[in-house]
Amino acid sequence: MADLRHWHDACLILCMRAKLARLFTIKTRFEAFLVIYAIALGAVERGVSYLHTYPGIGGWLLLFASTGVVFIAGAKLLDAVRPEPPQVSAGPYAAQPRSNIGISRNRPNSRRSRSFGSALPISLRKD
Repeated sequence: MADLRHWHDACLILCMRAKLARLFTIKTRFEAFLVIYAIALGAVERGVSYLHTYPGIGGWLLLFASTGVVFIAGAKLLDAVRPEPPQVSAGPYAAQPRSNIGISRNRPNSRRSRSFGSALPISLRKD
């Protein structure tokens, strides 16, 4: 029983850690744009320092590489906070999902000829 005496401290730490982690999650697109802006400012600043440190083509390549990362990170952030599509139906019944049962990847079944022989009138082949 003595081991369970301070169990509420562990729960308090876990709950507070969850609340603190929730502060640092990006929930809206506006927050994502703010983070992208901050990343872009840092990337440009780093690129300028690269230009001073490595004059010439090497500095320019490092500048473009550091600013190009902003596009990749920004796309990932914006994809992560994309809003869910609304779950509203137009009528009392839900829409039926479309299925492609008659079409396979190799040959579409709906276009397959059911007659024997060639479908072209010019062909003399009779299968």
